[in-house]
Amino acid sequence: MGKVARSPGALREKVQFSGCSTLAMKVDPISSALHRRAGSHGPVVLMYHSVETTVGAPAWPWAVSKRRFGAQLDFLKDEGYATPTMAELAAYAHPPSGRTAVITFDDGYLNNLAACEALHARGMRATWFVVTGSLGREPTWPDDGRPAGRLLNARELREMQAAGMEVGSHTVNHARLPTLDDEAMERELCDSRSALEDVLGAAVSSFAYPYGAWDARCASAVRNAGYAVACTTRTGWALRDGNPYSVRRLTVFNHDSTSSLARKLYFGSHDVAWPEVARYALRRLRA
Repeated sequence: MGKVARSPGALREKVQFSGCSTLAMKVDPISSALHRRAGSHGPVVLMYHSVETTVGAPAWPWAVSKRRFGAQLDFLKDEGYATPTMAELAAYAHPPSGRTAVITFDDGYLNNLAACEALHARGMRATWFVVTGSLGREPTWPDDGRPAGRLLNARELREMQAAGMEVGSHTVNHARLPTLDDEAMERELCDSRSALEDVLGAAVSSFAYPYGAWDARCASAVRNAGYAVACTTRTGWALRDGNPYSVRRLTVFNHDSTSSLARKLYFGSHDVAWPEVARYALRRLRA
């Protein structure tokens, strides 16, 4: 994995990331014990969307607070996780043997600048999947409670790239690909890739399906459009299917603590509430 570049001054001046109390975000003993065996199934990919300045849990299910995000990054770092970009994971000849978590962000909200700074401060990297048709302005797809305001603009994406982050495509219009005909799908995939390559001055090889909506036809179109890897929203170990165009991800939701993230990393699943953990323990005892 390449060395993280120095953070551009403009990015550093624009965003500040407050620390969090290690004690307040401590992982509980049961989650910690489970997590000791995490990593044996290969890499995981984590999916974030928005990182907000709220004190408690944000209202939008796909947002996390800055405080919790910082604690989750500290946990990954302390537990020895490598955090390559999506393109780097796809380029490995063999899956890495150590603990590996690819951190991804969908859509490209402006508040992601703070997440970028938090990652850079810890020597960690991530991949952003951005919607090119809304760069620098408010999103045009239907509002489901997402953050208000504009998306990241071209200059900000270049600054993030200079800080060691990867920028990938999330289509032009946040399109639900299976509903499109072949021609419209090709435009969404190719035009977004071309726009990003013009902005970044570098090849773009990673993609994420908006809404997690995809099928075999979509995967084939993504490959034909020149991408090397594509992320779904199906849960599980990242490379479980052995197909670079159906990479699985674990979503980090607004209610996820560091402890529940630790359990997700062990189970490779979203079903990590305590009743599920108890049922798992009972099955192990019976076995």
